[in-house]
Amino acid sequence: MAAILRRAAVAAAALLASAAVCAQGASTFYSSDPNLGSARVVFQTNYGDIEFGFFPHVAPKTVEHIFKLVRLGCYNTNHIFRVDKGFVAQVAAVMGGRSAPMNEEQKRVAEKTIVGEFSSVKHVRGILSMGRHSDPDSGGSSFSFLLGDAPHLDGQYAVFGRVTKGDDTLRKLERLPTRREGIFVMPIERIDILSTYYYDIDMENCEAEKSILRRRLSESASEVERWRRKCFA
Repeated sequence: MAAILRRAAVAAAALLASAAVCAQGASTFYSSDPNLGSARVVFQTNYGDIEFGFFPHVAPKTVEHIFKLVRLGCYNTNHIFRVDKGFVAQVAAVMGGRSAPMNEEQKRVAEKTIVGEFSSVKHVRGILSMGRHSDPDSGGSSFSFLLGDAPHLDGQYAVFGRVTKGDDTLRKLERLPTRREGIFVMPIERIDILSTYYYDIDMENCEAEKSILRRRLSESASEVERWRRKCFA
């Protein structure tokens, strides 16, 4: 009986500890990159998925803006209009880039521009970098996936995240036929962002762990109850 109670107590303590770890934040799960937050976004394209995370402490306003656009579904039916091998794959601005019409809330957010949050983070392959016009504070909804190192962009464009999965998809895009229009190298066929979704890796990891611990705690509690009934019958 004492052993069973000890197991129940251990399971309960583990469940509480798991909840505490989840509340502490993201650092436990991606210590290899201190800039990454826990949110993940997936762009499902007609050539495969691209998953990326954000740098909330590097470019907080940019991250908030882009993530809101994602949550509103603004990038659904948009496209990657530029693929310059070894340089960038650029997502079109959602105003005009989507094939589906936008609702009023989507339009209101998509029309906003944000301050240029320039940092010391380097432009290397996999980095997400905001697009803009000559005005440094003109960033909107267009951004690029870096396909190679671009030191000439450092400090000139806002870095706000990086690709976490899907480099194989980016390499597929680099192999597509292209045409040049002015300074832009563009794919001949449209690269559709068919749909998007997002999730939080803290919640994914913690919920799975807590589910296991809850089951163990429930099993221990059931065993304690069976022994209690047997002992006091």
